[in-house]
Amino acid sequence: MEETLEHGVPELRAIRFPMLVEALKRGWADMVRSPLYSFMFASAYVAIGLVLAYVTWLTGQTYWLIFAAVGFPLVGPFAACGFYEVSRCLEKGEKLDPAFVCGVVIRQGKRQLPSLCAIIIMVFLFWFFIAHMIFALFLGLSTMTNVSSSYEIYTTTDGLMMLAVGTIVGAAFAMLLFMITVISMPLLHDREVDFVTAMITSFQTVMKNPVPMIFWALIISLLTFIAMIPAFLGLYLALPLLGHASWHLYDQIAIRE
Repeated sequence: MEETLEHGVPELRAIRFPMLVEALKRGWADMVRSPLYSFMFASAYVAIGLVLAYVTWLTGQTYWLIFAAVGFPLVGPFAACGFYEVSRCLEKGEKLDPAFVCGVVIRQGKRQLPSLCAIIIMVFLFWFFIAHMIFALFLGLSTMTNVSSSYEIYTTTDGLMMLAVGTIVGAAFAMLLFMITVISMPLLHDREVDFVTAMITSFQTVMKNPVPMIFWALIISLLTFIAMIPAFLGLYLALPLLGHASWHLYDQIAIRE
């Protein structure tokens, strides 16, 4: 049975630190209650990461990372919608039906989510372009530009400058993506809203609640980074936790009529 969604952006409460803690607690509870769905939706994300890492290592060609820029933003939002739907069903006391949950995720392809994915991809590709520009600016004339084997290049003055500038610019791009997606993704799953309005709402929400939302961004970044270290396998825990928690954070601030 297809769910009828409400239209328009709901009124949103101010975000407080206790909401972040509560979101993580509820996210963990949902993950424990639905391990099969956690494994299923996280597997798609982990599999792409492992394949891309293997191909890059096998060929020594870092241009495969371009496919990562396209692949991860495409899979990520749809995997997140799976976690959102599981949390929504558990919260309402509804039975988890695999066909229905997967159907909800598939139907997102006919709504506004693909448009949001396109924006994410454009930001990623633009970041890749800027990253190459930064590399060329600081190390383009270096005689040791094989970053796959000449790691000592990073200890030079130009190498350290490249890392510093790249980190700052990369963090800015990551923050931009966070600001336009942190609320817009669960909002698009919850209601019939155009993707532009959803992104604006998400951006404004972060601007109105800068301290707790920056802290939330740090939590997401830290957990994701740690989870990727053991061959992406930690994402089997981090992705479900953050996916469910993101829904519960949105659910806490969305005022229902």
